[in-house]
Amino acid sequence: MKIQRKQTREIVVGNKKLGGDNPILIQSMTNTNTLNTAATKAQIESLISIGCEVVRIATSSLEEVAACKPYLKKMSVPLVADIQFDYRLAVAAADAGFDAIRFNPGNIGNDKNVAEVVSACKKNNLPIRIGVNAGSLEKDIEKEEGKGAEGLVKSVMRHVSLLEKHKFYDIVLSAKSSSTQDTIATYRKLSALTDYPLHLGVTESGSGDYGRIKSAIGIGALLADGIGDTIRVSLTGDPMGEIIAAKMILKASGIASDGVEIISCPTCSRCKIDLESICKIITEHTQNIEKPLKIAIMGCVVNGPGEAKDADVGVACGIDKSAIFQKGKVLKTVENEEIIGELKKLIAAFE
Repeated sequence: MKIQRKQTREIVVGNKKLGGDNPILIQSMTNTNTLNTAATKAQIESLISIGCEVVRIATSSLEEVAACKPYLKKMSVPLVADIQFDYRLAVAAADAGFDAIRFNPGNIGNDKNVAEVVSACKKNNLPIRIGVNAGSLEKDIEKEEGKGAEGLVKSVMRHVSLLEKHKFYDIVLSAKSSSTQDTIATYRKLSALTDYPLHLGVTESGSGDYGRIKSAIGIGALLADGIGDTIRVSLTGDPMGEIIAAKMILKASGIASDGVEIISCPTCSRCKIDLESICKIITEHTQNIEKPLKIAIMGCVVNGPGEAKDADVGVACGIDKSAIFQKGKVLKTVENEEIIGELKKLIAAFE
């Protein structure tokens, strides 16, 4: 069953469209020294090469904004300037060639400062992403509402009102918590309250398997509700891992249909073969295939063609010999040492 996404207003971000009926975009953020132009540019290119569709860059000084200029408007995806507190940096980033600004208007001082940022964004046709985190809520809101969903929503809508006051509506919203429960509750409330596009994520989710699982729960639950227009899996370490995890979440949620999906059984005593090794080899072999392809690698005939009959190609492993099948139909029986070669032949026909 296809998930019905809630319709949000469409926002143009560089050469991408966000919200509406447009695909959910995968984001990440550079962690190189922004002043190191070559390193930052190289990391952006690496992120793009594995499927990142929006890249955010922390710009904490006018020098850092200037360091980005050599590659602005030269990448195949939008670049977003992440601004904290100093409205002059937001204005400079808008004029420098960034495709969007991430900042909170309530953090940059008086209304005159907000007006200057709005003016610069209007002049350059840039959207603004409001990014609220549970760990940095306004003191009065935290005191009145706490750091949960009510406080996050109130903070977001306060920032929205500051932009709407100046008739600015090209806005994307995010309201993240390190708590998956608070994150889910917050976005559900925002989705019911507004039609601005929503950027999903669980902030400070950690690293490794726990960070990926935590993000998958928070983001996945919202995607299953039809909520979300763009996502970032926030993980400690190399941002390349964020893209891989995000693609997996979209595929597991049934939203992304491109690329390879490998299904395999958890194994039991009926399995008499090293199924994990076969899965690993085929996963590595197919990681660059972009066409939709489902591959089943099953440990025995019980979990073979019957349970995986919708797979494009697959194998049901036996003690010495295994059945190679396609769309539930057994094509041949091969010696176990031939499994990988036979699967690769069938996979090649789909590339």
